Amino acid sequence: MTEATPVLRLDKWLWFARFYKTRANATRAIASGRFRLDGEVMSKPHRAALPGQVLTFIQGERVRVVKIIALGTRRGPASEAITLYEDMSPPVAPRPGKGETAPGFESRDSGAGRPTKRDRRATEQLKDTF
Repeated sequence: MTEATPVLRLDKWLWFARFYKTRANATRAIASGRFRLDGEVMSKPHRAALPGQVLTFIQGERVRVVKIIALGTRRGPASEAITLYEDMSPPVAPRPGKGETAPGFESRDSGAGRPTKRDRRATEQLKDTF
């Protein structure tokens, strides 16, 4: 008697691994055709997820590269979901927090108040030179 390889639908695995809030959202995302499974573009949510496969997709503003380690049996807590995959995504640059501004041309210190008319004219003069 041979052992059967466990098979799980990819949309269900994405839901188990907590990449999507609902299975319907995972199905829609896969059907959009922006997923790659081992480098092959796919658009069918019923594809089988197997341990060892590499899944590449866009989630929000991030490109996610994930290696499937385990299939899982339920949608458990986040600590359990992390054990289902290995994140191989490129690191993301930290976004400025609340009250911080990205370094740019017109940056002001927090709490400095509104610019005066003199400050505004100086800024406009600088902009005109570029």
